[in-house]
Formats: sequence, structure tokens, C-alpha cells
Amino acid sequence: MIVKNSTTAKMVVVDAEILCQPSVSVEYLGVSTAAPVDDEDLGFFDVSPATTPSSLSKSREFRSADSVSVDISRSDSGVRCSTSTQTTIIDSTRSSNVIPAIRSGSYTDIGPRRSNEDEHIRVDDLSAQLGARYNWPLPGAFYAVFDGHGGSDAAAYVKTNAMRFFFEDADLPQTSVVDQAFLEELESSHFRAFLIADQALADECSVDAYCGTTAITALVLGRHLVVANAGDCRAVICRKGVAVQLSQDHRPSCLVERQRVEKLGGIIEYGCLNGDLAITRALGDWYMKLPFGSASPLTAEPEVKQMLLTEDDEFMILGCDGIWDVMSNQEAVNIVRRELRLHNDPQQSARELVNQALCKDTDDNLTAIIVCFTSPDHRPSVPSQRPRFRCCSLSEDARKKLQSLLGSN
Repeated sequence: MIVKNSTTAKMVVVDAEILCQPSVSVEYLGVSTAAPVDDEDLGFFDVSPATTPSSLSKSREFRSADSVSVDISRSDSGVRCSTSTQTTIIDSTRSSNVIPAIRSGSYTDIGPRRSNEDEHIRVDDLSAQLGARYNWPLPGAFYAVFDGHGGSDAAAYVKTNAMRFFFEDADLPQTSVVDQAFLEELESSHFRAFLIADQALADECSVDAYCGTTAITALVLGRHLVVANAGDCRAVICRKGVAVQLSQDHRPSCLVERQRVEKLGGIIEYGCLNGDLAITRALGDWYMKLPFGSASPLTAEPEVKQMLLTEDDEFMILGCDGIWDVMSNQEAVNIVRRELRLHNDPQQSARELVNQALCKDTDDNLTAIIVCFTSPDHRPSVPSQRPRFRCCSLSEDARKKLQSLLGSN
């Protein structure tokens, strides 16, 4: 996360197809498949699954009746994005009843900074983590990246208390059937969790009012994926080798975010909110916010998006802006996909992604989580290469001529 008071505006290209609308309505984005494109953790909360359930309840498929394909051109200053929380169901043309086999890896690096203000969480088995509080009929997993600024206290505090914020205080829905009503309530609880964490930072004496953090979370429940984001961390999924961005960066360069900020009395100066912050949504930073419950130019309200995973979805990347500032979504997907084909290890793949970003001279901390949706013995098919040599037969005349030539030499 970059916090600065500078005369140089920092502009970032949003490299993805994103559905953005200044309304609160439920929207449906149809994403078609495309041809594949060739080409140790430091202080994180990590819980890996002990066992895989032998029998899993089938979830009801939640799809849109009429999909709308939206193509938004790349622009630094004219990116359209949502001014409020919206629910977006990203639906693929291929669906499957197969429950993803979740496994993950992560890596973080201090980069060129004096300290690492990033924090992250990965829980591959929510039922093992939550125990009796987990009453859902499908297996679940939870991941989060917190990119701190103004110090590491805010990010560290949210990470330490994240399981309470998201799975206790947020009034998580309990049900034996995963249907549309349950999924909508699940999204609402994630929205509440961001606001609960934000208020907790305001009340926490150990966290300075000038300290804050962006946050992105991903909850996997069976084949359902819910992503919530406030700030400029990003979630990108690999669908048959093609990068699909799942979250919107909340920066002053986003046209609708700028309009929202200015409408509430904020200003964009030197490319930053009030000339100070390079993001327009974050937890904490209470020196820039009005009393809790009042609309402020800087808000902790997340955008929440939902999608149905299919057999075409290979893995997801959650990363801080230190990665996305120096490489595109497709570049990151290509790196991770290549690494997984080599060793099928999400931990090593996360390390390589961070190392590649370091080679591109990023000026920030770096954190990446790789979440694989396929089992280790189910790798994407790799086209076989044409053999370098092939056998061929010679006619009798050709054979005699060849012998004659060889004999003369």
C-alpha cells in the first residue's frame, strides 16, 4: 500500500473485464471460456485440512437466467466502477457438480521497504478451524490479505481478530441448505464484518488513528466463491489459462470512486485522496473519517462479488498492490500456471510470483496467496510437443542412390 503526499500522481491500469455499475442492484456477468495462454511464509495464519469429507451434499446451482457480457476498455483515469456495495454473480458457460479440492500456498516479502506491513490468512478447512460453530452442509475455506499503511498495527490487529469478525460477530447465517437466500445473507454478513472490523480499529487504543489497512477476503463454500474487497488488493482467477479479475481496485484514478469522494466533500490531490492516501476504501484511518455511521470519502464498505466455480477454474491469486503495480493479471496467471505445471506446489508458486514481482522493481511489500481448485493428481492438460525426429521409409531407388553417394565418399 502506498501512502504519500507527493506532486506526482500514481496511475494504475486496470487490466481486466469488470462489471461496474453505480447502483445496488444484483447483476450478472457472463464470462465465456477461452483458449489457454501458454507461456516460507512470514507470520501468517495457516490452517490446512486434516481430512477430506467422504460424502458431500450437493448444492443447488445458482446461475443467472440472462447473462450479460460487458467489455470495459482499459483506462487510467476513466475506469467505471461501483460507488456502492453490489452483488455480482460471475457465471461461466461450463458448470460442474464437482466440489473443488482446495489446497493453498502463500508467500510474503518485505521488498525494498524498511518493514513488512502486509498480513494474510489462509484456512483450507473452515470446519476444523470453527469446530461446532461450522454448521454448513458443504466444505469451506477462507483466505484474506491485509495491506497495511501508516504502520503494521491495523493489518496485524485485523488479522488476529479476523475469525471473530467474520464468523462470530457478523451474525453468520446457519443453514442445512445452500440456496439463493443463504448466499445473499452470506454476502451481507461479509459486508457487516468489514464494518465491524473498521469500528473495532476505531475503538482499539493500540492502533493509531493514522494507521489503516486495505482488505480482500475470499470464502469458498463448496463450488461457491464469495470475494469481498475494500482497497487495492486484488483477486484474479485462472480459467483455462485466461485471467479473470474478480475485484475492483478502489483508487482515485477510478472515475466513479472519484465522483463518490467529491460528492461527500473529499478532494483528489496529486492523485491521492485528500492528497494523502492512494486508495479510496480502507479499514482504519479514522483521522480521515466522519463518526461511525456517517458517509465519508474514505469508506470501509466493501464490494462483494459471488461466482460459481466450474471445472475450468484452475486456481485463484489473492495479492497486494505490490504485485499488481508491476505486472498484469495475465502475466501473474502465466507465472503461477507454469510453476504449477512444473511441481504442482502452490507454496512454491506463490514464492515465484513474488520473486518475479521483485525482479520488476516493485517499490512495495509483496504478498500472494495461491488457492488451487484441483487435486494434485489432476493437472491441466499440456499439449504434446511434436517429436524432433521422425522415421521415414525410402524407396528402393532412393536407397541405392544414397548408398552410392555414401560409397563415393
